[in-house]
Amino acid sequence: MGKIIKIFKNTDDLSQFFGKILSAQIQDIPDGKYFSIALSGGSTPKAVFHYLALNFRKKINWDKLLIFWSDERCVASDDQESNFKMTKDSLLDQLPVPAKNIFRIMGENDPSAEATRYAEAVRQFVPDYYDIPRFDLMMLGLGEDGHTASIFPGNLHFFNSEKLFDLAIHPLTNQKRITATGTLINNSKMVAFLVIGEAKSEMVSLVLENKPGSENLPASLVQPVNGELFWLLDEKAAGKLTSNYQQ
Repeated sequence: MGKIIKIFKNTDDLSQFFGKILSAQIQDIPDGKYFSIALSGGSTPKAVFHYLALNFRKKINWDKLLIFWSDERCVASDDQESNFKMTKDSLLDQLPVPAKNIFRIMGENDPSAEATRYAEAVRQFVPDYYDIPRFDLMMLGLGEDGHTASIFPGNLHFFNSEKLFDLAIHPLTNQKRITATGTLINNSKMVAFLVIGEAKSEMVSLVLENKPGSENLPASLVQPVNGELFWLLDEKAAGKLTSNYQQ
């Protein structure tokens, strides 16, 4: 399916739109069923999470969410680099999400074994679509190098992997990470890139306008099969797009 590109004046407007999507989707979930979401780490999600905690606490039935992560650094859950810690501090501690509905990647465990364990947890709780778990919503960020989740340039094989989660290595720091593969990402019912800031504008333009070299960037390979793909940008992130997109 095609991309749906939305440009917002600022982070609050972007966060409001994202919150409304989440609220509308969860409102339609029947009793006894859940809405599965895979969250992203990084500065943009942190800002969005703060906004949701302040403005959507009573507008979303948080009991209906099953919360997973698209990737995690191989650190303890209380480490400042932990995606789980960031989410807990900025979102989960402020909201009535049942603990049993939160499925964190245990970054302190053996990475390869944890990737396997987490894949099994996803298989257990997220319904299949063509024999692959299908998240209702996969939230992604965009790195300045074109990476998404923890799939970095040079690791495009993760998009053809038979695994759901795998061990990735940051190309500069050699930090180990556990990441969802493209197989899982592209099976999602909805994928939403959330991107803010001028520093991301060059990469946004490269990916969205299919410029030479974009085919080598992980973010360009996010193409949900029978799912929706949203790119939610603030004006600064969209600043180098040459096409006109509706705000």
